[in-house]
Amino acid sequence: MALEDGYSINTTEDDQDSDTAPLLEKEVQETKVPPKCCSVRCNLAVMMFFGFAVVYGLRVNLSVAMVAMVNGTNDQPSPNSSISNECPAPSPLHDNNSQSLEQPEGIPRYPWNSETQGMLLGAFFFGYLFTQIPGGYLSGRFGGSLFLGGGVLGTALLTLLTPLSAQLGAKWLFTLRALEGFGEGVTFPAMMAMWARWAPPLERARLMTFSGAGSSFGAFVALPLTGFICHSLGWPAVFYSCGGAGCLWAVFWFILVSDEPRTHPRITVQEKDYIINSLGQQGTAHGWSVPVWSMLFSMPLWAIIIPQMCSNWSYYTLLTSLPIYMDSVLHFDLRQNSFLSALPYLAGWLFSVGSGVLADNLLEKEILSVTAVRKIFTFIGLFLPAVFLLAVGFSGCSGVLAVTFLTLSSAFGGFSAAGVFINQIDIAPRYAGMLLGITNTFGTIPGVLAPIVVGYLTKNHSVSGWRNVFWLSAGVSAFGAIFYVIFGTGKIQSWARTDEESDTDEQD
Repeated sequence: MALEDGYSINTTEDDQDSDTAPLLEKEVQETKVPPKCCSVRCNLAVMMFFGFAVVYGLRVNLSVAMVAMVNGTNDQPSPNSSISNECPAPSPLHDNNSQSLEQPEGIPRYPWNSETQGMLLGAFFFGYLFTQIPGGYLSGRFGGSLFLGGGVLGTALLTLLTPLSAQLGAKWLFTLRALEGFGEGVTFPAMMAMWARWAPPLERARLMTFSGAGSSFGAFVALPLTGFICHSLGWPAVFYSCGGAGCLWAVFWFILVSDEPRTHPRITVQEKDYIINSLGQQGTAHGWSVPVWSMLFSMPLWAIIIPQMCSNWSYYTLLTSLPIYMDSVLHFDLRQNSFLSALPYLAGWLFSVGSGVLADNLLEKEILSVTAVRKIFTFIGLFLPAVFLLAVGFSGCSGVLAVTFLTLSSAFGGFSAAGVFINQIDIAPRYAGMLLGITNTFGTIPGVLAPIVVGYLTKNHSVSGWRNVFWLSAGVSAFGAIFYVIFGTGKIQSWARTDEESDTDEQD
């Protein structure tokens, strides 16, 4: 879409001081927007979708496999625990879960207690912390395709070594999982940096929520599939399957994807011009120098960091510990456990994709401003899940109620995908990759701490211990919702503008 005089959504006459101005002129939207179906930008979203499905398969495989890897007789509850009386197994088939945890002959089991399991489940995030900001910075400078593809490929190759490291000992497995996190830490910042160059403003929410929803879809597929593979082939086969899938995806990624429209060999001229001109100067790479201090003292950035940390506390608690809850408290067998653990992610996937379409429609029709859309979707996506997490705490031994409330919590949590989780590209498009690296670095801290806290609170495997887990998550999530409503914004920040944009504003 070629706009006259270099006009773009980031250089309107009076929009930079008010996010109530239209993002794109109606005449241009109606007559010159190329088809979305089968476009290169939509193909990129599909590739990212499956990439993040693989990413989360690599991330959550240990959560289910842990149930089969651990010799349960070595981690019995203390004499003061009432596990056997609080939530008795619903049928003889679940007696002591012995049948559900049987492994093929020759498959090793390990005597890891709940604290060790918590440390192993959190190990991934120790490495994940360190590559977020460098990955975002380098992706914004050089393009994100190499970092996203390389991050997935490296993590997949390391995943193939999981059975060997487990045999060598818990410390080796901890180190391997941390290295996997180190490799995977660049993926989300690279995605954001790529969309800063590929996503037209009126399509940002739907493209980014669809591609990011691959993570929920990956968890939804990986959890039951992991349970089936564990039961049928033994837990080592889980890691070989996930690692192989990641390597296969990486081959297609490097063949089909380019960093930006200008360098893509198969994009049409119409689509390339539409993307480039609609993004303007904000669709270009940033230089070596970035306004670090302005970023760190920017309240809109902290308005993203804090709610993202709060949301991730609940998310990572469920991601790493839900299979253990369903095994130790609700007594689901391994196949039931993995399928029911996946239901919340199916709901989150569907709602996150829908939220992106709805958010873009509200902006296209100029019903709400960018700030209003982000605040509404963030509040729904953090506060309502908190309500349902509170309800899980009251569900006791009812597996039906627990699964229902957890599914509803994750479903409404999908709304935040079109809220705070894409807000970086609103306030600073050129630096979106680095901003996501910063916000994800802070957002990963709950991934490190949550499994450890869960392991401590639930060491007796009691209903009351898990109630405290869910109530803590609910309180943290509700705080994040309120914080963003007060301090969040969708306006592009002054420190994020290019020199050309600043000069134009001064002349105006």
